[in-house]
Amino acid sequence: MTFTVQKNTAITGVEKRALQWDDVRYFLELARTGSLSGTARRLGVEHSTVARRVEALEQSLGIRLFDRLPKAWSLTAEGETLVAQAGRLDDEAQAFSRVALGVSSLQGTVRLSAPPVLAGQFLVPRLAAMRSRWQNIDLEVIGEARDANLARGEADLAIRMSRPTAAGLAARAIGDMGYGLYAAHGYTRRPADAWEFLGYDDSLDQVPQQRWLTQVAGNRRFVLKSNDLTALLNATRVGLGIAVLPHFLAANDDALSLVPDPVCTTVRKLWLVMHPDVKRSPRVRLLADLLVEVVVEAQALLLGNAPE
Repeated sequence: MTFTVQKNTAITGVEKRALQWDDVRYFLELARTGSLSGTARRLGVEHSTVARRVEALEQSLGIRLFDRLPKAWSLTAEGETLVAQAGRLDDEAQAFSRVALGVSSLQGTVRLSAPPVLAGQFLVPRLAAMRSRWQNIDLEVIGEARDANLARGEADLAIRMSRPTAAGLAARAIGDMGYGLYAAHGYTRRPADAWEFLGYDDSLDQVPQQRWLTQVAGNRRFVLKSNDLTALLNATRVGLGIAVLPHFLAANDDALSLVPDPVCTTVRKLWLVMHPDVKRSPRVRLLADLLVEVVVEAQALLLGNAPE
């Protein structure tokens, strides 16, 4: 006689509650990340909220979706079966939200994702000066180095410095951004072979302006590397070394001088990106038009050609 022992993943003795879509969303994110802390960061909640939501879903379904391991939550066989369907539900929910945005009015919220310094130092001041033209819109500006997932509704619009590769996105080149070598006043009076440099760290060492700076530096020393452009700007301002900086950020800074030689020929295109479903939204279209206007009007500054 052969005995087969199977783990029972059904939850018994617990009164079922009505299924809630938000519980499914927490389940899907936890399945993708594998940890309570990672899911909590992604969703902007406490890890206890994630655990509570997933446990509520398990009670609703009457099955156990995860094995609780010391360092991770691992999907059970039942969880594996349901996660693909949860992903399809999530796609449908995001599509519903995009279509709803498309039939909305000039009132409401628009979320804009852009690189942090470009967002904070360039876009926000100029959009603020146009406030009367979007006065019924609440604008959320998300400064982030990563590309927001527009299909999942993480943002309605994005400004990116490279053409998106994800399928199904509408992208338009709206301008160019140039760079130059900048240093604190008087820094370049020292011999050129004594110059020291400030640059991006390894996470960004392949961006075009950093590759150019690495060639210029040659065997000379990088005394500071960072993934934070503001840190590089401030280090340059106090005379720590020479950095390649976007003209819009450095050209009008009273503490900095443009190093005339060598000339940085790196030019990055600025791309306005959105999901096609949101193009029908009047408020998204309005903000998109204003962003184009902002970039076009500032082309001389962005390329370092603005009069002093």
